[in-house]
Amino acid sequence: MLADKLGIVRTIPGFLDPTLKLGQLRKGVSFASAGSGYDDITASTLNALPFRRQLLHFWRYKLLLRAFHGPRRAERFVNRATFIISAGTNDMLLNYIASNRSAGPIGMLRYENNLITRLGNYTQMMRLLGGRRFVFVGLPPIGCLPIARTLLGRGPDGCDSNLNQLAASFNSRLIQLSNLINYQPRLRSAYIDTYTIMRAATDNPQSYGLLEVTRGCCGSGMIEVGQTCRGRRTCPDPSKYLYWDAVHPTETTNQLITNLMLDSIAGLYS
Repeated sequence: MLADKLGIVRTIPGFLDPTLKLGQLRKGVSFASAGSGYDDITASTLNALPFRRQLLHFWRYKLLLRAFHGPRRAERFVNRATFIISAGTNDMLLNYIASNRSAGPIGMLRYENNLITRLGNYTQMMRLLGGRRFVFVGLPPIGCLPIARTLLGRGPDGCDSNLNQLAASFNSRLIQLSNLINYQPRLRSAYIDTYTIMRAATDNPQSYGLLEVTRGCCGSGMIEVGQTCRGRRTCPDPSKYLYWDAVHPTETTNQLITNLMLDSIAGLYS
């Protein structure tokens, strides 16, 4: 959606897409792996590519750019590219919380520090490979995800306040990392506050043209995620829902986040 709004290309192809052509490289690719996170254990649990493998593919991508466009143009493409980094929800939900690694506030802080340290190291590797502009997408209010409401929700609003606090705390560290990068010469970064907009939509759905924010569109909307939606009945109008399944947002929600990102990305090139 973002690439389409920026007039780059309608769909960003995956780097591992076997139909990817060399001529498409200069318009950008996706190295993301569904279900991955900043923690290697998260990726291993969900059989996804860990972040370090994604960085290896980025290195391969740059070699292909150099071979096709020459070293100088390839370096310029990478220097002017925007690196959008979005992960962490699975680290919290499917790794940290699910594996009972919690040891109270101290345990949460340690895991948060671990993730931020990993992300800082990954960003440094991208910088060494030519990255200069970084966009960090924050965590949503994960305690309000339909699956969290179903399994853990015990607050007056039906959300799990501990999970929301964990997300907010992680986001504050993400902002610090983004600010630190901005102090470095020739580097720019931006933070995308998905937490605030999704919380606002949860609390005041009518303001965003939504009718349902507590359950997903597919199946019961309370527990189904991804492939478990296959073959199940869906809601008649997904555009009125905040969530497609018990974890993932609808196209409407992604459009809200995309609109939020546009100004931030424009600022990286001003």
